[in-house]
This record gives sequence, structure tokens and C-alpha cells, in this order.
Amino acid sequence: QVHLVESEGGLAQPGGSLRLSCAASGSPFSTYVMGWYRQPPGKQRELVATQSTSGTTNYAVAVKGRFAISRDDNKNTVYLQMNNLQPEDTAVYYCYAEGSVVRGGIAGTPEDFWGQGTQVTVSS
Repeated sequence: QVHLVESEGGLAQPGGSLRLSCAASGSPFSTYVMGWYRQPPGKQRELVATQSTSGTTNYAVAVKGRFAISRDDNKNTVYLQMNNLQPEDTAVYYCYAEGSVVRGGIAGTPEDFWGQGTQVTVSS
């Protein structure tokens, strides 16, 4: 079993910054894509940013230029640096990973894994 454990979100003022982290733990695990989604109040979950093992990144238009995703594959950890936060960034942020549980040295079928979510609130 694989668990994605997110750091605590928090409260920021408009124009402020926060940094989220998410570590995968549990069974040996090969990750392909790691990233972040968010669910604003009353809305559906949406992509924030993802990064593949090759380093290719994908950002939502709304966060491009303000947020930066990075990952440390040695630690199976993904980070999200959020700068110039705005009230519309208020949401529950979910860590995401696409990967395979490794058993006996063999990677299984790729699966999607999700963190429990962490609240980010941007308000003055």
C-alpha cells in the first residue's frame, strides 16, 4: 500500500507565499508523474501542476508564472512553491502520483494515488 502524506497548508495574505510538500511512503514504489490538484469551494477538482520523471512540467494557466513544482525522486517527494497567492487560490490541495508498486523487483500496473488533501486559504 502506498500513502501520500502532504504537509500542512495554511493561511496566506494576498501576494504571499506558501510551500507544500508531499511524500510517498509505504510499499516500494516507482513514480511516473507526481503533482498537485486542487478543489476550490463549490467547484470540481482541477489540475494545478504535474511533473514527470523526465522533468517535463505541466501547469494550469491560472498558476503559470506564480507556482513552481519540483520533485526529489530519491525521497519520492513532490513540492509546490506558491508565490503571489490570490484569494482565488483558496482550495483544498491534493497531492497526486501515478506509479507502480514494486513487488519482487517488478513494477506492477500503474495506478493513481491521492493524498488526503490540505487546506490553503488566501485572505486578508
